[in-house]
Amino acid sequence: MATATEPNDLNPQPLSQAGKDGSELTVVPEDYSLLTDLYQLTMAACYTGEGLDGRTASFELFVRKLPEGFGYLIAMGLAQVFEYLEQFRFSEVQIASLQATGIFSRASDKFWSLLADARFQGNIWAVPEGTAVFANEPLLRVEAPLWQAQIVETYLLNTINYQTLVATRSARIRDVAGPEASILEFGTRRAFSPQASLWAARAALAAGMDATSNVLAALKLGRKPSGTMAHALVMALSATEGSEMQAFRAFQHYFPGSPLLIDTYDPIEAARKIADRLQAGEMEVGGVRLDSGDLVQLSKQVQELLPDVPIFVSGDLDEWKIAELKASGCPIDGFGIGTKLVTGTPVNGVYKIVEIDGVPVMKNSSGKVSYPGRKQIFRRYQDGLIVGDRLGLVSEAIQPGEVPMMQLLFKEGQRVHPPEMLEAIAERTRHSVASLPPELRRINRPSGASVEISDPLQTLTAETLQTYKM
Repeated sequence: MATATEPNDLNPQPLSQAGKDGSELTVVPEDYSLLTDLYQLTMAACYTGEGLDGRTASFELFVRKLPEGFGYLIAMGLAQVFEYLEQFRFSEVQIASLQATGIFSRASDKFWSLLADARFQGNIWAVPEGTAVFANEPLLRVEAPLWQAQIVETYLLNTINYQTLVATRSARIRDVAGPEASILEFGTRRAFSPQASLWAARAALAAGMDATSNVLAALKLGRKPSGTMAHALVMALSATEGSEMQAFRAFQHYFPGSPLLIDTYDPIEAARKIADRLQAGEMEVGGVRLDSGDLVQLSKQVQELLPDVPIFVSGDLDEWKIAELKASGCPIDGFGIGTKLVTGTPVNGVYKIVEIDGVPVMKNSSGKVSYPGRKQIFRRYQDGLIVGDRLGLVSEAIQPGEVPMMQLLFKEGQRVHPPEMLEAIAERTRHSVASLPPELRRINRPSGASVEISDPLQTLTAETLQTYKM
C-alpha cells in the first residue's frame, strides 16, 4: 500500500485535492468514519502497532454533572448512533487522504488493512431513547474491538450530547406548559448547523413537542411542517397593497385558517380589525401570534377582542419564561420555541474506557473520576414514581423491585430491534417525566437524584485504585 511519501497513480485522489474553499463541507453517510477527532485515529494506530487492536474493550458514555438547574436528563440520539455504526467503513479515497497527511507515516500496514476492511462488529447496551437518567449513569456502553470502540467516540458524543440537551429542554417545556398546550419547534435559524437543526427537530418531537417548522426534518420524519408567517410578509404587502389587513387577507386566501402574526405594528389595533372582519363574516382565523412586547398584557387584551381565537406566542421563550406566563394566568394556547431550545448550557457527556479483556480500568484525575467495570442501572419504582437508582455491575443480581434500565440494542454490528417511531419515544419521554419525583421536575433549584453506588462497585473501585498505586 502506498504511503504519503510514495505516491501511486493507482491510488484515488485524496480529499484534500478536491478543493480548499470549504464549499464541499457537506456531511454524507460515506464520510461518517472520518467525522472524528484526529486522536481517535492516532490511538487506533498505536493500538494496532502494539498488538492491542483486537482486544475487547468496553467504553461508557455518561454525564458527571447535570447542567445547572436540571434535575434529570432525557436520553436521545441512539437512532443516529445506530445509523453511524451501520455505515462505519473507510473508502480507498479516505485512506489515501489520511496517508497523504504524512501524520501516519509510521503506522503499521495492519492499521491500513483494518481501515480498509472496517465494519463495526460490536455491541451497544443503552437506555432506550426517552428514558430519564441522572449523573454518573451510563446512557450507553460500547463493547467492541478496542480500535473500533475508540474511533466511534467523537460521533457518539456529538449526537448523544446534543440530542439529549434538546430532548431534555423539550421535556421540561412540555412539563411546564402542560399536556394541552400546542408547542412548536422553531429553532432551525439558531441551531449550530444545518445538521444540528435536523437533530434538534427530531429530538424535540421525540420528547413531546407537537411539530417543527423545519420542512426537511418534518417531511423526512413523516410529519407535516408547521408555522405561521413572518413580519416581512406584512411589511412587504402593507407597502405595496396598502394596509396590514391586505397582508392578512392575502395570507388567509392562500393558507386559510393559518395563524396570523399581528405584532408587526400595533397588535391591539390589528386584533380590533380582525375582530371586525370576523364579526362581518369576512375572515376565518385559526389563531394569532405575538412575538414581542409584554406577552402577559398583550395576550389578555387580544383575548378580550378575539375571545374565540387561539393565541400563540414566541420570542426567546424557555421553560422559565413559560412558567412565568402560566403563573400570570394569561390566555395563551401555544408556544413557539427556538433559540433557547437549540442553544444554551451543553450536556457535557464523556466517554471513558471501563474494561479491557475483562480487566476493569478507571480514570482517577482530580474531579474527573470514573467508575471501573461494565455497569447496569437498577431502578426502583413505588406507586409509579422513581424512588431510587442503584448503579452496579452487570454481574450483580437484580434485587426485588428493581428494573434494569440498560438493554442490548445493537448486537454484533446489527440492530436488535427495528427503528422506533417518534410517537413511541415521545410516549416513553412522557412516562419518564411523569415517573420523576416532583423535586426533580422543578425548574428552579431541583434536588439531586438518589443514586446509590452498589457495594460490589465500590469494592471494585477500591481494588482498581490499589492496583494503580502498585
